[in-house]
Amino acid sequence: MANPAYRRAIVKVSGECLLGVDGASIDQSMLARIAADIAAAHKAGTQIGVVIGGGNIFRGVKVSAQGIPRQTGDSMGMLATVMNALALEVAIEQAGVAARTLSALAMPQLCETYERRQAVRHLDGGRVVLLAGGTANPFF
Repeated sequence: MANPAYRRAIVKVSGECLLGVDGASIDQSMLARIAADIAAAHKAGTQIGVVIGGGNIFRGVKVSAQGIPRQTGDSMGMLATVMNALALEVAIEQAGVAARTLSALAMPQLCETYERRQAVRHLDGGRVVLLAGGTANPFF
C-alpha cells in the first residue's frame, strides 16, 4: 500500500453529476466512474468519507417555490441523498471496496443511522463511508 498524502478525506459528490444525459436520475456509467475513483483512492491507503447530494432526483428548494412547504421539500431532498448513497455504495462494492451508507435520518431497514463512533469504526475497518440525509434538519 502506498503512503497516502492524507490519512482521511471527505469527498462531496453533487447529485447533479449523476444525472444522465438521457434524463435518467442516475447515469450508471458516471456512477461507476466515481466509484472507481473512490475505490482507487481507498486502495492507495486513504480512508474515504463521501457526502452525496440528491439534486439529480429532487430539489427541495425548487418545489417549495411551487407551493410545497419548505420543510417538506427539504425533507424530500434528504431522502434523495439516501437513494444516491445506496446506489453509490453498490457501485463502490462492485469496484472491489467495502462500503457502508450511514444516514442522518433513521432508516434501519435501508442503512445505518449516522453515529460518529460507528462511522469511525467503519473507516478503521477498511470501508468507505457514505454520508446521507444531510443533517436531518430542514432549512440547513
